[in-house]
Order: sequence, then C-alpha cells, then structure tokens
Amino acid sequence: MSVFHFVLLLLIGYAVFTLDKKQKNIPVPPVLICIGLGLSYFSYFNEINVTEPVLYDVFLPSLLFISAYQFSPKALKKNSGIIAVLSTAGLLLTAVLLGFFTYVVLGSVLAITLIGAMLVATILTPTDPVSVVSILKQSSDDPKTADIVEGESMINDGTSVVLFTVLLGMYTGTEQFSTLSFIGEFLYVSIGGIALGFLFGWIVSKAVHIMHNKQYQVMLSIILAYGGFHLAEHLGVSGVLATVASGLMLSWEFDHTNKEDHYRESLSGFWDVVEPSLLSIVFLLIGIEWRDHFSTEGWWLIIFLFLMSLVIRWLILAGTTRFYSKWRREFSWQEITLMSWSGIKGTMSVVLLLSLEAEAGQQANVLLSIGFGVIFLSLVIQSIGIYPLSQLLKKHS
Repeated sequence: MSVFHFVLLLLIGYAVFTLDKKQKNIPVPPVLICIGLGLSYFSYFNEINVTEPVLYDVFLPSLLFISAYQFSPKALKKNSGIIAVLSTAGLLLTAVLLGFFTYVVLGSVLAITLIGAMLVATILTPTDPVSVVSILKQSSDDPKTADIVEGESMINDGTSVVLFTVLLGMYTGTEQFSTLSFIGEFLYVSIGGIALGFLFGWIVSKAVHIMHNKQYQVMLSIILAYGGFHLAEHLGVSGVLATVASGLMLSWEFDHTNKEDHYRESLSGFWDVVEPSLLSIVFLLIGIEWRDHFSTEGWWLIIFLFLMSLVIRWLILAGTTRFYSKWRREFSWQEITLMSWSGIKGTMSVVLLLSLEAEAGQQANVLLSIGFGVIFLSLVIQSIGIYPLSQLLKKHS
C-alpha cells in the first residue's frame, strides 16, 4: 500500500465520519466496508495487499490500547466476574459448540474435517464492538451492557489467538493436541501477557512524572502500546493481553495516584484522533480484501453459520447469567439478547483468517470464503440492527 493509497483511504474515512453525525441507524463500519468493496473493483486499488502482519503488528496494538485505556476501571471492577467468564470459558464453549454444528452441517456438503470446523468457529468467536458500544451507551440509561460487551471483546481477543494457534498447528499437521500442553500453554501465554502488560503500564504511569512535556508523555504511551505488544510476542506470551493490561493499568493509575496531574487529557487528545483514523483504514481494507474471497457458491451455508453463531452466543450468555444467582437478578432477557446481538465479528477475526491463509494457502480456500462471508454479514447486519433492536427491547423491558 503506497502513501497515496493511505492518504486517500484516510480522506474517505474522514468524509464518512463527518457526514454520518448520528451513527445510529447506519453506523460507520458497515458503510466503510461497503465503500471498500466498491473500491476493490477499481484497478488502482488492486495494488493494495492486505496481510496479517499489517493488521496484527501495525493496526491492532493501537486499537487495543485505545479500547483499554479508555475503558473505565470502575466498570471493569464492577463487571469483572461476568467479563472474565465470557471472555475465557464462554469463548471456549462457544468455539466448541459452533465448531460441532459447523462440522455436522458443512461436513455433509463440503470436505471439511472436525479440526477445520473448529478452526472456523474459533475465528468467528472473538467480538469487535467498536461499531456498537457508542450506540449502546446512547440508547440505554444503564451503561452496563456496553461495558460488558466492550470488556469482553478486549480480553477474548487474547483467548481466541491462543486457541487458534493450537488448532492451526493441528490443521496444518505441525503439532498434535494434548489437553495438558494446551492448558499449560494457555496459562503461560495468558498470564505472562497480562503480567508483562501490568508491569509496563505501571512503569509508564510513574515515568510520566519525570517529564512535564505533554508531547513526550504521548510518546511514552506510543512506546507502551507497541513496545509492550511486540516484546510480549517476542517472549512467546500474548501481545494482545499485554497491550490490554498495560492500557487498563495506565488508566487505573491516572484515575487514582495521578488524578490531579491531568495526564489523561494530553493522551486522549492524541489517541482520540488516532482511533477514527485507524478504524477508517482498517474497515476500508477489510472491504477491499473481502472481494478476493467472495463466492456466490455456498451462501446458504454462510447464512446458516451466521445465524447459528448468534443462537449459540445467546445460549452461552443465557446459560452463564442463569448459572449464578447474583447474575440472574442483574441481567434481564432483554439485556442478554442485546449483548448477544452486539457480539460482532471484526478486526481480530479478519486477522485470524489472514493468518490461516498465510499458513495453509490453497488448502483453506473454502474456510476463507466461508469465514469472510460470515464476518461480512455480521459487520453489516448486526451493526445496522443494533440501534433498532435496542429501542425495541427498551419498549418491552
């Protein structure tokens, strides 16, 4: 992607964000994806090659850091239990159930193995609520639903990467599955990433006292977002969880020990510009990339898998909130339905698909086509439907 490509995509994103002021009935992400799909039919944009390293190494650290840094420590503490369960055990159970149904349905039509079906399910389990959190907060007097959806998405990205890595090794034949080794690797990668992130976040929150220049404080936050991510990846632990943990730690420190110093204002001034800029480019790139994997064949399978993912997420949420008496009192069926619909597949799912393409090549063409189709439906249909659904459920609450 050339510099001019980058600037042109940024200009298109600016125009969409500027024109779409309410962002309710038609949120920005599906608009950008459809524009990206349209751009893919122009030969000039065929030069753009969207790869997993570009999304994972360049865009993802910033997007994760921004979400974590802006997330309220009070909201995390209040909803820590349900967020932890949904983003770990809930994600694993969702992947198992969705993988099983994918194998039963697709296996009767396509030459797909159980591991392949599980791989598709794992790709479709991480959530990306960037297009719905603001709508949820605007349409409800209680920010709890939005906080849980956002908190879950930050952590389940890390869980999905660990599960995907194990299954990808089995799919390509480079490793065999072992329950003990999986649990050991999962704990090492997850706990290691979180510990490293908290440590880095704490160090940076103290380092800002050394200098009073706001520009240098912003530089420190960039180092934290990218340095922590890539150091964690180099050490073999989760860069995703390291970046999330560092952002949360920095936010907590600023709210407590550094409250009077107003460091948050200078950092927010920078990252509030970076976020829509990166999101514009990412969603346009997803639209451009989708055309290469578009296929008119098997659309009924894609639609079925999309619907099944919604049903299974609802069942997991309903079962989780009914399991504990406190959660039974806190969550209504309307809130469960809204949280289920808010589990949109997005950036992380695309990153995992591109990783599958890089590792498996032609072997995974069918899986790539199905995966991109479900992600496209999720981003467009769920994003557009979130506001009307929230208003409908509010009337019946």
